[in-house]
Amino acid sequence: MIRATLFMALLVTSAVSYAETIGVEYSRFYSHVKKLDNEDTQALQFAFGFIRVGEGRLCGIKEAAIVTDKKTLPLTVSDEGRFAVPNEKALKLANALVSIALDEPANVCDMSVQLETKSEYLKQYYSKDDLNFLYGQYEAFFNEMGSFLSFLMPTVTGLMIHFDDKELDFITPQGYEITNGVLRIEQDAISASKGITLPKAPLRITAIASS
Repeated sequence: MIRATLFMALLVTSAVSYAETIGVEYSRFYSHVKKLDNEDTQALQFAFGFIRVGEGRLCGIKEAAIVTDKKTLPLTVSDEGRFAVPNEKALKLANALVSIALDEPANVCDMSVQLETKSEYLKQYYSKDDLNFLYGQYEAFFNEMGSFLSFLMPTVTGLMIHFDDKELDFITPQGYEITNGVLRIEQDAISASKGITLPKAPLRITAIASS
């Protein structure tokens, strides 16, 4: 019995040792989010996470928070393992840190930054105006970035609608095809669209871009 208890204790200790809490300067996040501080990109956000090196999956995050000398601001972490941060210059000036409790060692998790649609714009039905609005938001962002980085920035050619079920295959009532949990709709299809009824609200919407 003692030997079994000791064995279980060793297992628990081993599991805990893989978790790690890191602190990242808020300024690193602010350099991204400040780029979306205008009406032309109001529907977009940067979602941050950590990619497991060599595996391509997201590292698990137990919790995340912004920490200053005076307060701690908890951040919402999605089931997938991503979070957004507020656009607050005051936090940068206060030298705030973003504290992230990882499920895995930090040295195997590289930061990942993803431009996506905010959660309040995720729904089951999109009219043609909705699709044009979201497309225009991405187009405005890439055009603005391209104004001084034109040789690096791709061109937006459509929208990619992602679902949490990676095996979802479905044809919408309007004839759009979801394959392996993703619906791709190019700009010309958006222009000709009469709307899209999805089987459920998507996980995220990102841009289709080409160089």
